[in-house]
Amino acid sequence: MRFTVARLCGGKALMMIPREPVPLDLHEAGRILSVEAEGFSVEGPMSVCRWRGMEMTLYDQGKVMFYPLEDRKRGIALASELHEMLAPARSRG
Repeated sequence: MRFTVARLCGGKALMMIPREPVPLDLHEAGRILSVEAEGFSVEGPMSVCRWRGMEMTLYDQGKVMFYPLEDRKRGIALASELHEMLAPARSRG
């Protein structure tokens, strides 16, 4: 999967934006991540939790923001791993 990367929060956070939207069922994503993520909650079109020692915001179109994170390559690797894990949560329509 290919991502566009945006720096946020004065460069302290990175948002990984899939080149093509990846619609996600956030409730299903929460179920899948429940083993690794802490405090997963859905708030409208996004969810927030702690994952791999960072605050993660996951959006229903597949965008993901990691805070704090400044390493672009690590962000892409994490987002790729996350999307692989969340394949069963992809919305079908």
